[in-house]
Order: sequence, then C-alpha cells, then structure tokens
Amino acid sequence: MATIKEIAKQSGVSIATVSNIINGKPGAGEETKKRVLETIKKLNYTPNAIAQNLKQKNNKTIGIITEDLTVFNTGDIVDGINEYCDDHGYQFVMGNLRLYKKYHERFYDSDKYYDRVLDEFKMMQSKQVEGIIYVGCHCRKLKCIPSNYSLPIVTAYSYDDNKEFSSVIFNDEQGSYDATCRLIERGHKNIGVICGLQNSIHTQERLLGYQRALYDNKILFNPRFIQQGDWQRESGYEASKELMKQNVTAIFAMNDVMAGGAYDFINEIGLKIGKEIAVVGFDNREICKAYNPSLSTVALPLFEIGKQSAKLLIDMIAQPVENIKHEIYKMDCKFIDRKSICENTSSINEV
Repeated sequence: MATIKEIAKQSGVSIATVSNIINGKPGAGEETKKRVLETIKKLNYTPNAIAQNLKQKNNKTIGIITEDLTVFNTGDIVDGINEYCDDHGYQFVMGNLRLYKKYHERFYDSDKYYDRVLDEFKMMQSKQVEGIIYVGCHCRKLKCIPSNYSLPIVTAYSYDDNKEFSSVIFNDEQGSYDATCRLIERGHKNIGVICGLQNSIHTQERLLGYQRALYDNKILFNPRFIQQGDWQRESGYEASKELMKQNVTAIFAMNDVMAGGAYDFINEIGLKIGKEIAVVGFDNREICKAYNPSLSTVALPLFEIGKQSAKLLIDMIAQPVENIKHEIYKMDCKFIDRKSICENTSSINEV
C-alpha cells in the first residue's frame, strides 16, 4: 500500500504538503493540489484513519469489548452499535474476551477472569478510544468492570446495581407478561411454566411477568404449574412430564431450548402442538423456525440494545463527566406469533 512519502516523491512536493492536502488544510496552490490528488488516486492511497485520529483531541472512536462473539446475542448487539456509529460519524475498535469459549457458564459467577477484563480495558485506553461499551454474553449483575475509570462506560446485556455506569438490558418481565397474555387471549388458564435456573435474574423476572398476567386477567396462580428447568433441552422434557400430569393446556418455556424438550415429550405422547396443546418459548433463536410446528416465542431486542448503548455512550462523550446520570435502561421485547399456539376449548380449563 502506498505511503505519504511515496505520494510526495511522485508529486514532487514535501510530505508536509501532501499531509496538508489530505487533511484539507490551506496553503497549497490549485495546480499542486490537483497533481497530488491525481497521484493519490493513481497509487490507490488510503489514509490511516486510526493514525489520523490519534492526532486529534476528539477522535470519534469508541471501544467495544465483548465477552464472547460466538454467543447468540452478541452479533446483533454489535450490529446495532455499528449502525449507530455509522450514522453519527464514529468508528470503533473491538476486543473479544472469548470467555464462554474458555470457561462456559462457569465464568458467570467467577472472579478468575477479572484480570483479563482489566487488561482489555487498558488495551482500549492505549488505543485512545473515547468510551467503551462492554457487551455481556449473559444478562447478569457485573462485578468485573473497573471502578473510577477515566472513560465513559456503557454495558449492554448486563448491568450494575450501583449505577456506576449506564446499562442497557431487555425487559424480561414485559416479554413474559405479553407471552402469557397471548395464551390467555386464546382461552388458556391452565398455563404451565418451565423455569430456568432458580438464581437467574431471567427466571425471576419472567416469573413475575407470568404472575402479573394471571393477576390482571383474574386467574388464580397455581404453584403446581411451575416446574424447574436449567435452560437445557432435557430439563424441558422432564418438566413437561410433570406439567402434563396437571392437565395444563399450554406450556410457557422460559427459553426456546427448553421448549424443544417440551416438543419432544408432547410428540412422544401423541398430542399435536398448535392443535391440542399450546407451547411458547423465549429468545427467538434460529431453531424456532425449525421446530414443527414453528415455535411462537418472545424476540429479544438485541439490535435495539446495541443502538441504545451506542447512543448513550456517544451522548456521554459529548458532555462533562459531572453531568452524566447513570441509569439502567430496559428495552421492550416483541412477541412472535407462529404456529405453536391453539385455541383452548377444553372442559378441563378451570383451575
């Protein structure tokens, strides 16, 4: 790739003159400017944007640190950040911690990786970014973000109760409420739930949404309709066994993977999903379309989380630190109605 030195040599001018013309500074005559620009085009020269930005006080570059790019939520969040940056003249540099690849779920409650996170923050600072978005691969309370950091920080898909930095997550309770209401609208009252891990914020918030939907529709809560799962398909299968003993007419699985386990058991006993029993999931993973029938579910606003995170960070960069008020922002989910919900006309539909 051509350099400024080569451009200057072929154009018969100084390196400083070439630099001034590239950066739109005055001083060069029209003939000189034309000659230099023609040489730039001829040699297919591309300015080094990072090097240029390092010379500026406001370089319009942010950092993105992802816990793991391979986890399903991360790609769409980064895409949302990317779009907002493009629309507002910002660029970004990215670091990928690969924590899920290395430790799987174990790192969620471990402090063994904190040094790796701190090193990545230092690396971002050395690249002269103006702020950082930290993208979690599991929505949880974070303890690994450095406190009293000199740059603005926003976390996406994770949060901090102490509000030392702003966070953008999705509204579990609202998503669960909408899914339960959709089942109630179709005539279901005996709605079984397959929960995720008991200590998960997702489980707790989604159970609240389920209970609120029952309350608002004057349906008595029945604890027998709640079965514990662990987010995995096998637990969805085992929980469905118990729920079918309770004569439920609909099953709300707190993620799409456990909904797959419900499909397995219901198909095994010969019932038709979407005709004789309703099943709803959560997350809107790609697998939903592959289920037969396709799974109705709750879509996470991942792209919107990315855009909102970028907006917050860029707004923070533009104002004095003392004026920044940190908040936890919850983005609404969207219910996706496919073919796994049926009308309930059963005579057993009374609690």
